[in-house]
Amino acid sequence: MIIEQILFGMAFAGGIYYFVKGIQRVIRNIQLGKKTTYPGPASARWKNMLLVAFGQKKMFKRPVPALLHLAVYLGFIIINLEMLEIIIDGLFGTHRVFASVLPTALYNLLIGSFEVLAFLVIVACVAFLIRRYVIKLSRFNKPEMAGWPTKDATLILIFEIALMSFFLTMNAADVELQRRGVGHYMQAGAFPVSSLIAPLWSGVSDVVLIITERACWWLHIIGVLIFMNYLIISKHFHVIIAFPNTYYAKLSPQAMLSSPDYVTNEVKAILDPSSASGEQYSGRFGVKDITDLTRKQLMDAYSCTECGRCTDACPANQTGKKLSPRKIMMDVRDRMEEVGRNIDQHGPSFTDNKTLLHQYITEEELWACTTCQACVEECPVNIDPLAIIVDLRRNLVLEDSKMPGELVGMNTNIENNGAPWQFSPADRFNWANGLNIPTMAEKAASGETVDVLFWVGCSGAFDDRYKSVTRSFAQILQQANISFAVLGLEETCTGDPAKRSGNEFLAQMQAMTNIQTLNQYGIQRIVTACPHCFNTIKNEYPALGGTYEVMHHSTFLAKLIEEGKLKINENNPLQGQAITYHDSCYIGRGNGVYEAPRTVIEAFKADLREMKKCRTKGMCCGAGGAQVFKEEEPGTSRVNITRTEQALNTGAGVIAAACPFCIIMMEDGVKQKNKDSDVKVKDLAELIAEANGLKV
Repeated sequence: MIIEQILFGMAFAGGIYYFVKGIQRVIRNIQLGKKTTYPGPASARWKNMLLVAFGQKKMFKRPVPALLHLAVYLGFIIINLEMLEIIIDGLFGTHRVFASVLPTALYNLLIGSFEVLAFLVIVACVAFLIRRYVIKLSRFNKPEMAGWPTKDATLILIFEIALMSFFLTMNAADVELQRRGVGHYMQAGAFPVSSLIAPLWSGVSDVVLIITERACWWLHIIGVLIFMNYLIISKHFHVIIAFPNTYYAKLSPQAMLSSPDYVTNEVKAILDPSSASGEQYSGRFGVKDITDLTRKQLMDAYSCTECGRCTDACPANQTGKKLSPRKIMMDVRDRMEEVGRNIDQHGPSFTDNKTLLHQYITEEELWACTTCQACVEECPVNIDPLAIIVDLRRNLVLEDSKMPGELVGMNTNIENNGAPWQFSPADRFNWANGLNIPTMAEKAASGETVDVLFWVGCSGAFDDRYKSVTRSFAQILQQANISFAVLGLEETCTGDPAKRSGNEFLAQMQAMTNIQTLNQYGIQRIVTACPHCFNTIKNEYPALGGTYEVMHHSTFLAKLIEEGKLKINENNPLQGQAITYHDSCYIGRGNGVYEAPRTVIEAFKADLREMKKCRTKGMCCGAGGAQVFKEEEPGTSRVNITRTEQALNTGAGVIAAACPFCIIMMEDGVKQKNKDSDVKVKDLAELIAEANGLKV
């Protein structure tokens, strides 16, 4: 017996030793990244971790796999409580030591629960294998899953089935030995599953039963120790690292991008030379290799479960582009592991002349991203592939001066004209001709203040199609007796398309110019019809010195309707019409605005028909991330065509939107499908104007 205890002690110590070494290696690799701050209260972070990692909140967007995963998850967590008893038994030569310590009813409940969970783990793992190899879900058969990733997932499932089978077989033998009263096998525990297979052992000798029980005991514990160490080198490591990863996850709105300090300091020095510190930044602009990423981003890579939900939701991937958010995270992890191995073999100063950018992730992948945040929304452990994609774009633009030709022109136009197109800044206020719209300069000159500033945006000012929306919204504000004004010729691009395309310098130049203007007038409240302007001013300007209460016009309109300040005509032409609403990524997923647009549509007493992909699952129109200013990367179809087809499938005669770019893309899609004579694409403000008979 003592030999068995010694062997167990050696195996246990060895397993723990290698596990600790593996964890130390992971920590070392994560620390290759840059330190970063984690804004937000600790209470919010604990709540996030408890809901997302422990409570698996995001998993239940897909109930069937969520329930299967929950069985495996609970099995992994709870059955391992039994490991404590096994370890004590192994070290001290006891058998079911807790049976003599815990109340009988409690011990029976625990053992019975372990058995049921073990059985459910086997069922769930078999179901997962069926999903992979019989049903063959498409997200498990993407190019990045070829080879080791698929073998890894399969090996994990088989390993878990084996561990649970050893556990139940051990218990079944134990049940029969207890029934026979053999040796130290005392009556202890409830065995709802293994008792069903225990009769199979009825004709077996005591010796064979004891050997079977001991063999399964050893196979189970040794298997657990091996599996514990295998976790660290497999995708299954997420069962451990998901907890700190969700704790440190971003608490700010998903659509918000960072504003790097090194750019902010440079831009401030350009705009105000007296503020320059005299020290010039000499580090990397953006991200080229894993040492340029933050430690949280590297932790994201280790947390990736390779489930493919991000890629499944990615509009670029859905339409045949090379971009796969899952591959981005796998590439980061693979490159991080490679750098770690180089350090182990050659020392920290070694360089292999490789980089994450180019050798692992291509430019084509990066420029296919629409920054729609679908990948971030879908990830069950709050991984943010989008932040990495934008950081890589920043490096391409700021260090290598590389971007698609159309985006070069767009950035040049913003720099020269204050708008993404070649329009004269002097024409920015032409949309207001004949409407008697006041400007902030006029209000300030007369000593007046306004309740809200209407931020028009570049599309609202220059795009002929979207001017209708601007004029409609302005007239609605007038009809509702809202005290408002616009900046007129003082307004310039918020910097959103520059920022999303990687030109952080230009984005911050635009932002600080606008902030100076807004602060000069003491602006406190802003409303805008553009989700991109809304997100940029609301979420990204505060870090640069501009903090305001910002509302999207859908929220503002819904509020006016609810407060009775805006009345919709009872017998309006939209009453009873079938209308479907397309969720804009930058107010929907990006900022959680889902109900307000629907409140506006319901005010018409229209027939609101939801697309299958709506709200958090809504598909991008294809315009975000500066895509509207360039050609799409090669694929099997265009994003806007696919989204338009989803809208047309509702049978609605009106596609409602709340974004200038969405309207452009959806109208183009309707025309491409030859449905423009039957289906109209309209903004919420245009629909209100139509319902109330306003002349735009």
